[in-house]
Amino acid sequence: MLQDIAPREFHNAFALAEPAAADALVYCFRGRSLLIGDDGARLTLPRRNAIGAPPLVYLFRVDRVPFYLALSDVEPPPGFAYEDLRRIRQRGLGPRDRAFAAFTARHLAGWYQSNRFCGACGQLMKPAPKERSLVCAACGHVVYPRLNPAIIAAVTNGDQLLLTRYADGRGTASYALIAGFAEIGETLEETVCREVMEETGLRVKNLRYYKSQPWGITGDILAGFFCEVDGSPAVTMDASELKEAVWTDRSAVTLQPDDFSLTNEMMKRFKDGRA
Repeated sequence: MLQDIAPREFHNAFALAEPAAADALVYCFRGRSLLIGDDGARLTLPRRNAIGAPPLVYLFRVDRVPFYLALSDVEPPPGFAYEDLRRIRQRGLGPRDRAFAAFTARHLAGWYQSNRFCGACGQLMKPAPKERSLVCAACGHVVYPRLNPAIIAAVTNGDQLLLTRYADGRGTASYALIAGFAEIGETLEETVCREVMEETGLRVKNLRYYKSQPWGITGDILAGFFCEVDGSPAVTMDASELKEAVWTDRSAVTLQPDDFSLTNEMMKRFKDGRA
Protein backbone atom coordinates (compact mmCIF):
# COMPACT_ATOMS: atom_id res chain seq x y z
CA MET A 1 0.00 0.00 0.00
CA LEU A 2 0.97 3.64 -0.28
CA GLN A 3 2.49 3.80 3.22
CA ASP A 4 4.66 0.72 2.68
CA ILE A 5 7.91 2.58 1.99
CA ALA A 6 10.50 0.23 3.54
CA PRO A 7 13.47 0.40 3.77
CA ARG A 8 12.69 4.13 4.08
CA GLU A 9 11.28 5.25 7.42
CA PHE A 10 8.65 7.91 7.99
CA HIS A 11 9.06 10.03 11.15
CA ASN A 12 6.00 12.14 11.96
CA ALA A 13 7.00 13.32 15.44
CA PHE A 14 6.90 17.07 15.98
CA ALA A 15 10.36 18.59 16.07
CA LEU A 16 11.70 21.98 16.94
CA ALA A 17 13.51 22.05 13.64
CA GLU A 18 16.16 24.57 12.73
CA PRO A 19 15.11 27.13 10.13
CA ALA A 20 14.84 25.49 6.74
CA ALA A 21 18.14 25.37 4.88
CA ALA A 22 18.39 27.01 1.48
CA ASP A 23 18.16 23.60 -0.21
CA ALA A 24 15.32 22.26 2.01
CA LEU A 25 12.47 20.52 0.21
CA VAL A 26 9.15 22.35 0.47
CA TYR A 27 5.56 21.26 -0.20
CA CYS A 28 3.50 24.04 -1.80
CA PHE A 29 -0.22 23.43 -2.32
CA ARG A 30 -3.12 25.13 -4.04
CA GLY A 31 -6.07 23.14 -2.78
CA ARG A 32 -5.30 19.55 -3.75
CA SER A 33 -2.72 20.56 -6.34
CA LEU A 34 0.97 20.24 -5.51
CA LEU A 35 3.84 22.25 -6.95
CA ILE A 36 6.15 19.76 -8.69
CA GLY A 37 8.94 19.86 -11.24
CA ASP A 38 8.96 18.50 -14.76
CA ASP A 39 11.27 15.56 -14.06
CA GLY A 40 9.89 12.54 -15.90
CA ALA A 41 8.49 9.91 -13.55
CA ARG A 42 10.02 11.40 -10.40
CA LEU A 43 8.01 13.50 -7.93
CA THR A 44 10.29 16.52 -7.63
CA LEU A 45 9.73 19.25 -5.04
CA PRO A 46 11.07 22.83 -5.11
CA ARG A 47 13.89 23.91 -2.81
CA ARG A 48 13.37 26.77 -0.38
CA ASN A 49 15.75 29.07 -2.25
CA ALA A 50 13.66 28.71 -5.45
CA ILE A 51 10.29 29.88 -4.08
CA GLY A 52 10.98 33.23 -2.46
CA ALA A 53 10.29 33.66 1.25
CA PRO A 54 6.87 32.24 2.20
CA PRO A 55 6.37 31.34 5.89
CA LEU A 56 7.34 27.69 6.40
CA VAL A 57 6.47 25.06 9.00
CA TYR A 58 8.27 21.78 9.63
CA LEU A 59 6.23 18.70 8.64
CA PHE A 60 8.15 15.41 9.05
CA ARG A 61 11.20 13.44 7.98
CA VAL A 62 11.71 10.50 5.64
CA ASP A 63 14.87 8.88 6.96
CA ARG A 64 17.00 11.93 7.79
CA VAL A 65 15.53 14.26 5.17
CA PRO A 66 13.25 16.99 6.62
CA PHE A 67 10.28 18.37 4.69
CA TYR A 68 8.56 21.72 5.12
CA LEU A 69 5.22 23.25 4.16
CA ALA A 70 4.70 26.71 2.66
CA LEU A 71 1.88 28.43 4.56
CA SER A 72 1.14 30.98 1.84
CA ASP A 73 0.67 30.82 -1.92
CA VAL A 74 3.80 30.27 -4.02
CA GLU A 75 4.18 31.23 -7.66
CA PRO A 76 5.76 28.40 -9.67
CA PRO A 77 9.45 28.93 -10.41
CA PRO A 78 10.79 27.96 -13.85
CA GLY A 79 10.31 24.25 -14.57
CA PHE A 80 7.57 23.78 -11.93
CA ALA A 81 3.77 23.71 -12.10
CA TYR A 82 0.83 22.78 -9.88
CA GLU A 83 -0.70 19.35 -10.49
CA ASP A 84 -3.65 17.63 -8.82
CA LEU A 85 -2.65 14.81 -6.45
CA ARG A 86 -5.05 12.41 -8.15
CA ARG A 87 -3.30 13.10 -11.45
CA ILE A 88 0.08 12.60 -9.76
CA ARG A 89 -1.16 9.19 -8.62
CA GLN A 90 -2.44 8.33 -12.11
CA ARG A 91 0.94 9.23 -13.60
CA GLY A 92 2.66 6.93 -11.13
CA LEU A 93 5.13 9.57 -9.97
CA GLY A 94 7.50 8.28 -7.33
CA PRO A 95 9.42 6.94 -5.66
CA ARG A 96 6.86 5.44 -3.27
CA ASP A 97 8.11 7.29 -0.20
CA ARG A 98 7.74 10.64 -2.02
CA ALA A 99 4.15 9.82 -3.03
CA PHE A 100 3.21 8.78 0.51
CA ALA A 101 4.86 11.91 1.93
CA ALA A 102 2.94 14.08 -0.56
CA PHE A 103 -0.42 12.61 0.52
CA THR A 104 0.50 13.10 4.18
CA ALA A 105 1.69 16.65 3.55
CA ARG A 106 -1.68 17.42 1.91
CA HIS A 107 -3.43 16.22 5.07
CA LEU A 108 -1.47 18.70 7.20
CA ALA A 109 -1.71 21.48 4.60
CA GLY A 110 -5.50 21.20 4.64
CA TRP A 111 -5.50 21.31 8.44
CA TYR A 112 -3.36 24.45 8.58
CA GLN A 113 -5.47 26.12 5.88
CA SER A 114 -8.85 25.39 7.51
CA ASN A 115 -7.72 26.47 10.99
CA ARG A 116 -6.20 29.87 10.27
CA PHE A 117 -8.80 31.47 12.53
CA CYS A 118 -9.99 30.41 15.97
CA GLY A 119 -13.29 28.54 15.93
CA ALA A 120 -14.11 29.92 19.40
CA CYS A 121 -13.40 33.66 19.05
CA GLY A 122 -12.37 34.25 15.43
CA GLN A 123 -8.85 35.53 16.10
CA LEU A 124 -5.75 34.35 14.21
CA MET A 125 -4.26 31.00 15.22
CA LYS A 126 -0.52 30.51 15.67
CA PRO A 127 1.58 27.30 15.52
CA ALA A 128 2.45 26.10 19.03
CA PRO A 129 6.20 26.09 19.82
CA LYS A 130 6.44 22.64 21.46
CA GLU A 131 3.86 20.41 19.78
CA ARG A 132 1.95 20.06 16.52
CA SER A 133 -1.04 22.21 17.35
CA LEU A 134 -2.46 25.65 16.65
CA VAL A 135 -3.17 28.03 19.52
CA CYS A 136 -5.27 31.16 19.76
CA ALA A 137 -3.34 33.88 21.59
CA ALA A 138 -6.59 35.67 22.41
CA CYS A 139 -8.58 32.92 24.14
CA GLY A 140 -6.17 29.97 24.42
CA HIS A 141 -8.21 27.62 22.22
CA VAL A 142 -6.03 24.73 20.96
CA VAL A 143 -6.58 22.69 17.79
CA TYR A 144 -4.80 19.44 16.87
CA PRO A 145 -4.59 17.73 13.47
CA ARG A 146 -7.84 15.96 12.69
CA LEU A 147 -8.25 12.36 11.52
CA ASN A 148 -11.48 11.27 9.84
CA PRO A 149 -12.26 7.61 10.72
CA ALA A 150 -13.72 5.67 7.82
CA ILE A 151 -14.27 2.06 6.76
CA ILE A 152 -13.69 -0.06 3.68
CA ALA A 153 -16.06 -3.05 3.46
CA ALA A 154 -15.37 -6.10 1.28
CA VAL A 155 -18.79 -7.78 1.14
CA THR A 156 -18.66 -11.41 0.02
CA ASN A 157 -21.21 -14.01 -1.02
CA GLY A 158 -19.37 -17.30 -1.35
CA ASP A 159 -17.02 -16.88 -4.31
CA GLN A 160 -18.42 -13.48 -5.23
CA LEU A 161 -17.31 -10.01 -4.15
CA LEU A 162 -19.48 -6.88 -4.24
CA LEU A 163 -17.75 -4.27 -6.44
CA THR A 164 -18.91 -0.68 -6.83
CA ARG A 165 -18.34 2.50 -8.80
CA TYR A 166 -18.99 5.94 -7.34
CA ALA A 167 -21.80 8.09 -8.72
CA ASP A 168 -19.73 11.29 -8.59
CA GLY A 169 -17.02 10.07 -10.95
CA ARG A 170 -14.28 9.27 -8.41
CA GLY A 171 -12.24 6.38 -9.75
CA THR A 172 -14.52 6.09 -12.79
CA ALA A 173 -12.24 3.61 -14.58
CA SER A 174 -11.77 1.29 -11.60
CA TYR A 175 -14.02 -0.71 -9.32
CA ALA A 176 -13.91 -0.17 -5.57
CA LEU A 177 -15.49 -1.46 -2.36
CA ILE A 178 -18.16 0.02 -0.10
CA ALA A 179 -16.68 2.88 1.94
CA GLY A 180 -17.89 5.56 4.30
CA PHE A 181 -17.18 7.73 7.32
CA ALA A 182 -17.97 6.76 10.90
CA GLU A 183 -20.70 8.82 12.55
CA ILE A 184 -20.92 10.20 16.08
CA GLY A 185 -21.55 7.51 18.70
CA GLU A 186 -20.90 4.65 16.26
CA THR A 187 -18.40 1.80 16.37
CA LEU A 188 -16.48 0.94 13.21
CA GLU A 189 -18.39 -2.35 13.01
CA GLU A 190 -21.68 -0.45 13.14
CA THR A 191 -20.36 1.87 10.43
CA VAL A 192 -19.76 -1.14 8.16
CA CYS A 193 -23.31 -2.41 8.66
CA ARG A 194 -24.87 1.02 8.15
CA GLU A 195 -22.84 1.98 5.07
CA VAL A 196 -23.49 -1.35 3.34
CA MET A 197 -27.21 -1.09 4.09
CA GLU A 198 -27.45 2.55 2.98
CA GLU A 199 -25.59 2.07 -0.29
CA THR A 200 -26.78 -1.41 -1.35
CA GLY A 201 -29.69 -2.47 0.88
CA LEU A 202 -27.74 -5.52 2.05
CA ARG A 203 -27.36 -6.87 5.58
CA VAL A 204 -23.97 -8.30 6.57
CA LYS A 205 -22.57 -10.65 9.20
CA ASN A 206 -19.28 -12.19 10.35
CA LEU A 207 -17.32 -8.93 10.23
CA ARG A 208 -13.55 -9.48 10.32
CA TYR A 209 -11.10 -6.61 10.72
CA TYR A 210 -8.27 -6.78 8.19
CA LYS A 211 -5.95 -3.75 8.21
CA SER A 212 -5.84 0.06 8.39
CA GLN A 213 -4.41 2.78 6.17
CA PRO A 214 -3.83 6.54 6.48
CA TRP A 215 -5.17 8.35 3.41
CA GLY A 216 -3.90 11.88 3.62
CA ILE A 217 -5.54 13.31 0.51
CA THR A 218 -8.86 13.31 2.38
CA GLY A 219 -7.50 13.24 5.95
CA ASP A 220 -8.83 9.72 6.60
CA ILE A 221 -7.72 6.79 8.69
CA LEU A 222 -9.29 3.81 6.94
CA ALA A 223 -10.21 0.52 8.61
CA GLY A 224 -10.75 -2.44 6.29
CA PHE A 225 -13.25 -5.20 7.07
CA PHE A 226 -14.28 -8.39 5.31
CA CYS A 227 -17.90 -9.46 5.87
CA GLU A 228 -20.53 -11.80 4.44
CA VAL A 229 -23.96 -11.03 3.07
CA ASP A 230 -26.68 -11.93 5.56
CA GLY A 231 -29.85 -13.09 3.80
CA SER A 232 -30.83 -12.08 0.28
CA PRO A 233 -27.97 -10.94 -2.00
CA ALA A 234 -30.35 -8.77 -4.07
CA VAL A 235 -28.85 -5.28 -4.31
CA THR A 236 -30.96 -2.15 -3.90
CA MET A 237 -28.46 0.50 -4.93
CA ASP A 238 -28.46 4.10 -3.70
CA ALA A 239 -28.03 5.93 -7.02
CA SER A 240 -27.01 9.14 -5.25
CA GLU A 241 -23.90 7.36 -3.91
CA LEU A 242 -23.16 4.69 -6.51
CA LYS A 243 -23.60 4.24 -10.23
CA GLU A 244 -22.86 0.51 -10.11
CA ALA A 245 -22.87 -2.28 -7.52
CA VAL A 246 -22.35 -5.78 -8.89
CA TRP A 247 -21.56 -9.23 -7.54
CA THR A 248 -18.38 -10.39 -9.27
CA ASP A 249 -16.90 -13.88 -9.40
CA ARG A 250 -13.53 -14.26 -7.71
CA SER A 251 -11.70 -14.94 -10.97
CA ALA A 252 -13.29 -11.93 -12.69
CA VAL A 253 -12.31 -9.30 -10.10
CA THR A 254 -10.42 -6.53 -11.93
CA LEU A 255 -7.85 -4.80 -9.76
CA GLN A 256 -6.99 -1.10 -9.70
CA PRO A 257 -4.04 0.09 -11.82
CA ASP A 258 -1.73 0.63 -8.83
CA ASP A 259 -1.15 -0.98 -5.44
CA PHE A 260 -1.53 2.20 -3.37
CA SER A 261 -4.90 1.58 -1.72
CA LEU A 262 -6.25 -0.63 1.02
CA THR A 263 -9.24 -1.20 -1.26
CA ASN A 264 -7.06 -2.73 -3.96
CA GLU A 265 -5.16 -4.92 -1.49
CA MET A 266 -8.42 -6.31 -0.11
CA MET A 267 -9.76 -6.96 -3.62
CA LYS A 268 -6.53 -8.76 -4.52
CA ARG A 269 -6.64 -10.83 -1.34
CA PHE A 270 -10.13 -12.05 -2.24
CA LYS A 271 -9.20 -12.66 -5.89
CA ASP A 272 -6.22 -14.76 -4.80
CA GLY A 273 -8.42 -16.88 -2.51
CA ARG A 274 -6.89 -15.57 0.72
CA ALA A 275 -10.09 -14.04 2.15
